[in-house]
Amino acid sequence: MLIIILRRLGQSILVLFLVALISFLIFRFVGNPVDNLMGQEATLLQRAALEEALGLNDPLYKQYFNFVWRAIHFDFGNSYRGALPVAELIASRLPATLELALTSAIFALVFGVITGIYTAIKRGGFIANLILSTSLIGVSLPTFLIGVLLIWLFAVELRWLPSFGRGEVVTLGWWTTGFLTISGLKSLILPSITLGLYQLTLIMRLTRSEMLEVLRQDYVRFAKALGLSNKQVHFNHALPNTLVPVITIAGLQLGSIVAFAIITESVFQWPGVGLLFINAVYFVDIPVMSAYLLLVGVLFVFINLLVDLLYLAIDPRLRDSQLNGER
Repeated sequence: MLIIILRRLGQSILVLFLVALISFLIFRFVGNPVDNLMGQEATLLQRAALEEALGLNDPLYKQYFNFVWRAIHFDFGNSYRGALPVAELIASRLPATLELALTSAIFALVFGVITGIYTAIKRGGFIANLILSTSLIGVSLPTFLIGVLLIWLFAVELRWLPSFGRGEVVTLGWWTTGFLTISGLKSLILPSITLGLYQLTLIMRLTRSEMLEVLRQDYVRFAKALGLSNKQVHFNHALPNTLVPVITIAGLQLGSIVAFAIITESVFQWPGVGLLFINAVYFVDIPVMSAYLLLVGVLFVFINLLVDLLYLAIDPRLRDSQLNGER
């Protein structure tokens, strides 16, 4: 087991270096940092001094390793737009994105698994068919359109929920949270549904297909032949085997939720890192762009590593097969 964990860690570190390389290339070759910092009126002497200070005269490999070293110490330079440290900008907006992603993931996972199990057990029923038909909205409509429709219905017409912003937040050290206020919770509802609806549909359909496949297995038929109730067969025997691939996909979808939050944050003007990235693209703020790309890559790698280890812990057959393969 230790060998498998070390191998997974080694693969994750290699992927992180590749992500850092892409971020570095964006920082180095998308636009000229000297032009963005000093403008066209700077003298040649001033430009040369800034190039030396930024290390742009160093060999490319040295610049890359310096970039990685600074990133390990959370030093991404200063924003071109506001001259503030990029790490501070991201830290101030990261709580909003993580809370939105967490709420969306819980919403997608809970309702996706529940509706997937129900539509598998009650297949052919009116409510199950209605759920399946309605779920097509989650994969057919673009995210921004779903957000606009929800704003029109619940914020403009019914006036039940706010249409933009994060609401009132509470500061806990360096973390700001909207979970502890009524307006913060109400502000989370529409963007979390918008962000999580696509993942909910995927999880529901995956859960349904896996559940139907498990219910056809011989051991499930044998359990029914022993006289066990449908509840025992469905939840004690079929469900645990159904959730193994669902957990894997759900974990990977959490990383995509953070990446896809850009669109949702733009629609609802949610003050997270996604909206920060959109503004950085608009103003060609390269340090913010590269730091955001590195952040998303780290989250994907970390979640993928966590899911792999969880998968090995849940399914001993996979662990044994990998151990036997190494021998």
